[in-house]
Parts: sequence; structure tokens; C-alpha cells
Amino acid sequence: MNRIAANAVAPLPVGQLLREWRTARRLSQLDLALDAHVSARHLSCVETGRAAASRELIARLADALDMPLRERNALLVAAGFAPRYAESALAMPAMAQVRRAIEAMLAQQEPYPAFLLNRHWDVLAANRAALRCNRFALGGRDSRHSNMLRMIFDPQDLRPAVANWEEVAGTLIRHLHNEVAAVPSDFTARALLDEVLAYPDVPARWRRRELDVAAQPLLTTVLRNGSRELSFFSTITTFGTPRDITVDELHIECNFPVDEATAQLCRELAQADPGA
Repeated sequence: MNRIAANAVAPLPVGQLLREWRTARRLSQLDLALDAHVSARHLSCVETGRAAASRELIARLADALDMPLRERNALLVAAGFAPRYAESALAMPAMAQVRRAIEAMLAQQEPYPAFLLNRHWDVLAANRAALRCNRFALGGRDSRHSNMLRMIFDPQDLRPAVANWEEVAGTLIRHLHNEVAAVPSDFTARALLDEVLAYPDVPARWRRRELDVAAQPLLTTVLRNGSRELSFFSTITTFGTPRDITVDELHIECNFPVDEATAQLCRELAQADPGA
């Protein structure tokens, strides 16, 4: 049997989830029905609970809505089916090749910082350069947090060292607003948004999703310690065609120097690192 036990309780009815996702994607019932190759009448009945959706239809709707794997599982469970995608810990033997790929990319980025993050900006791993640059910015101490947003917003963490803090933090908030809007069932992201907005002296206008952020080709993050600075831009790497929730939610952020002064300082920090 594909359907889960009758006494299992879904967090939300499948119709309500579909409406929330369709609204987040700014699709009408007709638009979604056409994309999923189903009649608008049948989709309407699924959304109102007057008709059940097959497992195949749920998969087509999830594809049309471009849902992450975790949310596809939630939609399947809400429709009365077993989840399809596993969520494997990185330490499991089956993830050995993924770990090797991550370790290779982090090591390859030396002497410049690289971080492994999940969808909520938790830092799961980092290379030595990331540790060195953070300690440079913090005067020799380590960050209070293991979450990138908390690091940037907390006045007792990296925030005072970010020379262009309002630009960097404003961009991160815009991304988090977009994540909350794009994944309406992600309550962890909603809670994180509320948390970082509650830090002191965060502009009130950042509580709105439509933020006035200057358009630039690339965001530069500038870390300052005294008269010396580290200026970086970033690239993001994700895994192609993931079939596991953990892999689907991972990304690697690699920092590259904006100028030769930053590159030289990174080399100096690496040479002075006894753990390198």
C-alpha cells in the first residue's frame, strides 16, 4: 500500500498546501492545471477537498510548482501517501562520495574562504581560510554563532567588522524574505527572519519584503580590522539532480578576493596559520 496509515495526522490538508504554494508561485488554478496536465476543474476539486489526488498527480503538481524535495514529501504525506525522498545524515556511508566532493571543493578554495551551508544558512563545514578570515575580522576570537545570518546581524559577532554592513545585511534579508515567500511551509525560515530582524538597530523598512537595495553586478563583503581589509565576492555551488533531501538543501559558498591586497592578506594569514 502506498497510502499511509489512516491515523497519521498531516499538518495541513493537501488542498490548503497546494493553494499556498500556487499563491507563492503566483499561479492561477488554470496556469497550474495547464502546467501539470490536469483539468482546472479537477484541480479545483483537489484544492477544496472534494476529490483526492493520485500519487502521480501530486508528483506532476510538485514539478509544476518547482517544490524542494522536503516540501514534496510534505505534499505527499498531506495527500495520504508515504514520503518519497530520504533525508540522510552526511556522516552515513552512503554519503561518502558527497562528503569527498565537499571536502575537495573546500580544500581547493584555499587560501580563500569557503563554507558548506544548508538552506537556513547554518555553517556545516568550512575550510581553514574561513576560520582565519573570521578570526582576523574578530581580532583573534571565533564567531559566537554557527549560522551566517546570526553572525552578520549580531552586534557582538561579525557585524561591527563588516565595513559595508547595511549593504550586505540588506541583501541577505532580501534573500531570506524571498525564501519565506517561496516556501510558505518553511516555519524555520520564518522564525529566523523574525529573529534577525529583532537585533538592535535593524532598519524598520527591512520588515517589508520589497526592499530598496541598489542593483549591482556582484555583492562585495568587506571585513575590516584596523587599517586592513578583506574584500570578497562569492559564488554558490549546488548539487545537480539531487534525490536526497540533505543533498538538495546543501550549497557551498566560495569567496574570491576583489583585489590583490585581499589576496595578499589571505596568503599572509595562511602562512601564519600553524594548523594549515
